[in-house]
Amino acid sequence: MDPQRTMPAVSIEHYENFPVASWLSPPALRPAIAAIYHFARTADDLADEGDASADERLRDLTAYRADLRAVAAGRPPSPRWEQRVFAPLGRVLASFHLPVPLLEDLLDAFEQDLVKTDYATRSELLDYCRRSANPIGRLLLHLYGIDDARALRSSDAICSALQLVNFWQDFTVDGPRGRLYAPREDRQRHAVEGQDLLALRDSPGARALIGELCGWARALMTEGAPLVHQIPGRAGWELRLVVQGGLRILDKLEAMHFAALLQRPRLGALDAPPLLWRALTMKTRRQETAR
Repeated sequence: MDPQRTMPAVSIEHYENFPVASWLSPPALRPAIAAIYHFARTADDLADEGDASADERLRDLTAYRADLRAVAAGRPPSPRWEQRVFAPLGRVLASFHLPVPLLEDLLDAFEQDLVKTDYATRSELLDYCRRSANPIGRLLLHLYGIDDARALRSSDAICSALQLVNFWQDFTVDGPRGRLYAPREDRQRHAVEGQDLLALRDSPGARALIGELCGWARALMTEGAPLVHQIPGRAGWELRLVVQGGLRILDKLEAMHFAALLQRPRLGALDAPPLLWRALTMKTRRQETAR
């Protein structure tokens, strides 16, 4: 997981392209969104940043989980992360009754990154996304008071798509870390060895593989996109920008002929106008069908 993933058009920083109390978030919810962000960001840093060994990182995440369970039960956490993470999170847990299992799912995913570096199937990778990405969307829907099954499915599709976009954007980041997120079943179909991806060896087969994986992410994003019309006000507009930001990265990957082993595509200031226009003109599924 990359601590420098940014989408400047929506004031998104660090944690997997999700909104972090940006100017579009409802003001009353900004402290709660910020508390969720700092919880996820700190756990991600424990799993990824610095020179600690895998065993040390797992111990830190175990202690972090213990602090989460403490504040969820109304007990004081340890001093280590209290002021930045668990004091504000405790207030949000009490005020909004956040589902604690969703927060624990995030920790499960961070722990998994320390012990699992390869995935056999798309289903296996989506199970990782279920814990690494989908909880963020469900937590935000909880804050907005939206809990119907259709919205949850759409949120999961968007969040999983964003996670996949990060993977296909970040071969040059994950490869040196020894992490393979392209499923083995897809690699075999394109006759691409895992070691070639880790070593960032570009080839026609690798580009075909990455192109197919980008198509998978785009299909998931398209499946979830109608959620933007279900969420009212500022939150709905922020989600439009998040969806379009993910699609814009996929467009950049396509424009570079899926040479993601050579270069990492980024969003910059020049991407803001097309992102805003695409967000403004997003159509409902009914409108698309009527065309």
